[in-house]
Amino acid sequence: MVEALTIVLAVGLTRGWRSALIGTGAALLVLALVVLAFGPALGRIPLETLRLVVGALLLVFGVQWWRKAILRSSGFKALHDEDATFLEESEAARAQGAVRSSGLDAYGFALTFKSVLLEGLEVAFIVVTFGASAGQLGLAALGAGVALLTVLGAGLLLHRPLSRVPENSLKFAVGLMLSSFGTFWAAEGAGARWPGGDLSILGLLALYSLASWRYVSWLRRENVLRSSGHQVRV
Repeated sequence: MVEALTIVLAVGLTRGWRSALIGTGAALLVLALVVLAFGPALGRIPLETLRLVVGALLLVFGVQWWRKAILRSSGFKALHDEDATFLEESEAARAQGAVRSSGLDAYGFALTFKSVLLEGLEVAFIVVTFGASAGQLGLAALGAGVALLTVLGAGLLLHRPLSRVPENSLKFAVGLMLSSFGTFWAAEGAGARWPGGDLSILGLLALYSLASWRYVSWLRRENVLRSSGHQVRV
């Protein structure tokens, strides 16, 4: 949501707010339809099968975010810079030429629609899978909606990117949680029974957090060696 906001701000401040807000609204409408369409459908799948499928999909997302966060924390991958992205998108928007005084700016609409839709699909996926698996689709959608309004409200009020939001730390935490839930649900769906029931999720989270700390510490040392001219493979 923070990444999508950066592009919406860049378009709004350079091409006009009308096209930016219409593009954002259209993307949010599509995302809401995705949640409404797939959430109830997933709820009709047998619970064990649902958890196996959802757990595997959560692992795909979680491990991807987790890996990137580890690489960024250790210096092997650059931290995401919202200010730099804002400047790049603003320059690209200005390069499209003058904005028509009447009608909808096609570039501004298309860019905000695409950006909000692509970033929002990850959010919609998490809302649908968590909500359907827990039988609380409405509560999951409410949580996502509150987060969305908080981010958009702050950005539109400040008229600047939320560059001070610790994005990598957030993705690190979310990656760990998705991986923990994914492991737990996938194993349960396959017929495994965890000692302690749902409390095992906390054990998985602690185990993955410890593994992350060890990986980051090791990769930081490797990064120092690489910077000093030693050959390193990651």
